[in-house]
Amino acid sequence: MASKHTTTPNDASDATEVDASILEGCRLKERGAQQCLYELYHRQVYRLMIRTVGLQDAADVTQQVFLQLFRKIDQFAAQSKFQTWLYRLAINEGLQHLRKGRRWNFQNLSHEPMSQHKPEFERNEHKELLDEALSRVEPELLSIFVLREVEGLSYREIAEVIKIPEGTVGSRLNRARRELQQHLADLGWEP
Repeated sequence: MASKHTTTPNDASDATEVDASILEGCRLKERGAQQCLYELYHRQVYRLMIRTVGLQDAADVTQQVFLQLFRKIDQFAAQSKFQTWLYRLAINEGLQHLRKGRRWNFQNLSHEPMSQHKPEFERNEHKELLDEALSRVEPELLSIFVLREVEGLSYREIAEVIKIPEGTVGSRLNRARRELQQHLADLGWEP
């Protein structure tokens, strides 16, 4: 049976707001609409989960995020962007997964702050130090750090996702950066 939802799947970072008919189809439990929504956002959610719960658990938690999304789709009241609501759902699932005793296993950032002119072994060494330091940052602070520095969300968007005041985003982001800097120093990194 052909789906009446014709939105072309793409990376959600390129997608604007999800079409209202897709959301309505998801509310009505239409498989085609659910598939379309999944195709629009699964890469973005998976990328976020890799950085939140680690590569080993990212696929399972991503799957859980979409199961929760389809269960809770009626709770989306369109008072914020759909993507903001989805990030909130994903971050909550990731943090819940971590609180259940799972080991925090932060994965590599896609953009490294190291110079491309350094020898490969030195870049790899710095990358390993960065990954280890990031794995030691408090999960709630790290989620804010990832949303800002990796996903590029504004303070306002992060505040909506995490459900904290915008000023608190800034202070927690600063705490995350200080923690990261301290962990890097503890690991022997020298700028």
